[in-house]
Amino acid sequence: MKQSLLNILFSFLAFAIGYGIALLTGLELIQQAILIAYLIQWIAFIPAYIFQTEKFYDLTGSITYLTVVSYVSYHSYASMNVNITSIVLAACILIWTIRLGTFLFTRIHRAGEDKRFKHIKPSPTRFFMTWTLQGMWVSICSMCALTAIASNKGVIQNGLFYIGLLVFMIGFIVEIIADMQKSQFRKDPNNKDQFIQHGLWAISRHPNYFGEITLWLGIAIMSLSSLTGWQYISLISPLFTYLLLVYVSGVRLLEISGMEKWGHTEKYQAYIKNTPSLFPFTNPKGPDNK
Repeated sequence: MKQSLLNILFSFLAFAIGYGIALLTGLELIQQAILIAYLIQWIAFIPAYIFQTEKFYDLTGSITYLTVVSYVSYHSYASMNVNITSIVLAACILIWTIRLGTFLFTRIHRAGEDKRFKHIKPSPTRFFMTWTLQGMWVSICSMCALTAIASNKGVIQNGLFYIGLLVFMIGFIVEIIADMQKSQFRKDPNNKDQFIQHGLWAISRHPNYFGEITLWLGIAIMSLSSLTGWQYISLISPLFTYLLLVYVSGVRLLEISGMEKWGHTEKYQAYIKNTPSLFPFTNPKGPDNK
């Protein structure tokens, strides 16, 4: 009972944080879009809990990005606020979410399940919390871009915009290459129960997450010049992505899993010791080097 109440409390906080930032933008259009983002999660939760499945969890996240970006872009276009840079910024998010959503949806159906949800699905409050957290993820990550697109002049075209576009492209390409390299590695039956340590994975233990953080940094830079006042708080997107991937769902869980599978081997110990956890060409952080 106590845990269920905590799950409900965390769900409320996840909504309050996302919608609270939307309120600080001062734009009704953004507030509507963020509310839609959460509503999609809560609606999707119902069949997911009834059928005890997480197979369309990531796909729902991608659909939510598509929905809120399209919603804000359409209404901004109707108000004559959209320019070519607004279209480019929206397209960056749409292309990223279609690519990642397709990749994750295909991967989970190939694997049959997402092990992260094994002990979460049976609890309605905990499962509901994970869907609400996804709503917060979509809201916070996309907020700066949505706010920039919805601003009176649309996304401002200047040097910062093009720097941000370059940063986004670097992160996007890194993420794609890292995912492709790992997928190809896993397809080879000779690599069963082995860990990847070539390509981008030779310079970072989690290059896909490095790419993810980098591309959201690019989105924030592209949006920066179009924001004013309290809207600057929406720029927490790359920081939020970093904290989420490193300390909550990504790096932390995979590092624990990796140590359980291969921690006893000298090969993995050497990989941990000599390869940076996230950022390439930095000091590695492993069991013997913290």
